[in-house]
Amino acid sequence: MVELFGLSVPFVLVLVGAALMVMEAFAPGAHFIVVGIALLTAGIAGLALGGLLPAAALPLVLAAVVLVAGGAALYGYRQFDFYGGKGSGQTSDSNSLRGKTGYVTQRVTRNDGEIKLEGGGFNPYYQARSLDGDIEEGEEVMVVDPGGGNVVTVESVAAFEDDIDRELASDRKRSERATDERPAREDRDGESEPA
Repeated sequence: MVELFGLSVPFVLVLVGAALMVMEAFAPGAHFIVVGIALLTAGIAGLALGGLLPAAALPLVLAAVVLVAGGAALYGYRQFDFYGGKGSGQTSDSNSLRGKTGYVTQRVTRNDGEIKLEGGGFNPYYQARSLDGDIEEGEEVMVVDPGGGNVVTVESVAAFEDDIDRELASDRKRSERATDERPAREDRDGESEPA
């Protein structure tokens, strides 16, 4: 059997395939899993068939297994969309985070903090920095500057409130009060009527 670094080629394929599959956990959406599955499958096939096939035919069989397993893995990866929403579960670049909303999971200051973005993909948690002042845990925030990496600059959604938002909130409160008062009036009216 052919050797590479003192190990059989099928065994090296198993190791590399397993390593790539583990790397996918650290970089979701990078398609390492597809190549990893293909190499792992070829390695297992090589270990199983290595003694039965002539040495000259083994690389051809392994290549065929890599192509078939890789194609099947890619089809499954795309078909089942493990990261949600046919590609919406991953960001295409940092600018796609601009305007996304979420909430504070650890108090956000100018130097520290963490948020969880809605629809933030496989790992929706980001380090965050505030634009002005501190933002307390549980408060809703919006990304104003995606920066780079996993550190984003956020602002409290309350800071974006304008006249229209205040008027809508006021109207909602009036509607809620009117709804709450209606059943109370009906109860009083019902008690005063003779039975």
